[in-house]
Amino acid sequence: MSHADDHVGTRRDFLYYATAGAGTVAAGAAAWTLVNQMNPSADVQALASIQVDVSGVAPGSQITVLFLGKPVFIRRRTPAEIEAARAVQLNELMDQNAQNPNIGDNEPAIDQNRTLDAEGEWLVQIGVCTHLGCVPIGDGAGDFGGWFCPCHGSHYDTAGRIRRGPAPQNMHIPVASFLNDTTIQLG
Repeated sequence: MSHADDHVGTRRDFLYYATAGAGTVAAGAAAWTLVNQMNPSADVQALASIQVDVSGVAPGSQITVLFLGKPVFIRRRTPAEIEAARAVQLNELMDQNAQNPNIGDNEPAIDQNRTLDAEGEWLVQIGVCTHLGCVPIGDGAGDFGGWFCPCHGSHYDTAGRIRRGPAPQNMHIPVASFLNDTTIQLG
């Protein structure tokens, strides 16, 4: 009996373990590649947050920016618009949810819960009708001085809340905050 005959089983075991180890590493590399390709691309990640200069927005006017493929209305409201929005009672609203992720779920749709600042001067909302995704007309349009969707007749007030028409919800508020007095960050 030779010395090689004593180690036949261990050589075979070594080959099995080495092959299994190499297979595991190859399977892990393939799985990592498949999972990694599902991550958002660099151009999408770059647009996940934008900064908007609002220094040129006068009271009573608005700008529209594109954020994540949707229009976002940034309106600097006048004292009359703020007063009209704050005079509306919660029981007069079709949708009583603020639709504002900045303050949490299920907050009431009072004007203070829909604006970006405590004074109520800045209203930032996704400019998409919640009925079928149309883009409403702004600048005091509709029966309530806010926005009007001519496609199916949804009327929004000066706080972007649905007041009449088929839209089931208020216009949604994006995640937004002031970076300084003249810059708003979306996302």
